[in-house]
Amino acid sequence: MKSTVRILAFFAVVSSPGFGGEAVAPATGYDNVHIRVSDPAKAVEWYVKYLGATTPAAGQLYFGKALIAVVKTTNQQPSAGSVIDHIGLSYANLDDRIKELEPSGAKIISPPRDSPGVFRFAYIEDPWGVKIELVQDPELIGFHHVHLRVANPEASLRWYQEMFGGERSKLRGKIDGLRYGGVWLFTASSGGETPAPSADRAIMSFGLQVAKIDESAAALHRKGVKFPVEPRQLGDLWYAFAEDPDGVRVELLQRPRN
Repeated sequence: MKSTVRILAFFAVVSSPGFGGEAVAPATGYDNVHIRVSDPAKAVEWYVKYLGATTPAAGQLYFGKALIAVVKTTNQQPSAGSVIDHIGLSYANLDDRIKELEPSGAKIISPPRDSPGVFRFAYIEDPWGVKIELVQDPELIGFHHVHLRVANPEASLRWYQEMFGGERSKLRGKIDGLRYGGVWLFTASSGGETPAPSADRAIMSFGLQVAKIDESAAALHRKGVKFPVEPRQLGDLWYAFAEDPDGVRVELLQRPRN
């Protein structure tokens, strides 16, 4: 993984008293990614069998506390070429995982190799066009990161920090970014290309938890942030979809307190 990558991080359990800082709409945790597939039932089965996810409910995959929500689409579009290029999963033994994937129907984009001083990694694409980076990071096993491709990685980093907060940190002391805990969000240059917005691609969105969704949405509106979906209720859950300046769809969620 290149050292020019810029990083953010989001996590499911918040322990730092300074989490969120003076952000416009401080996030209280990382929540999920939505993937769009033509056959959700088969995708759930595939992720459980070959990637080690758990599935406590229909259409839901978990890697620890990180959720992958699986939704149906009739217009399958790969994540490659989108502003959300791929997601990352971490395993104790990357080479063994790649061998287990050989009969799975996954496309091996690049075989395992080392990023000196960082970790061992490889890229695959699942049967529905979701690009996945598999890494061997013993400090974080399970769901590892979300990776964006944007015109200006540093500007994207500043935007997320201003909107949702975070603590500046470095992965392995090498890769600069913002840290909220276990799950990282990487930003890298699109190299002059204009990636497609994420809404219609295989990785549709990633989600952040907020304490009060109405207040968060109102504050983001005042900053000119677009909301394709305004706050609405689903059972005891409140959610909305915002969009960053590069076309990344960001879900905001207010979950009931335990």
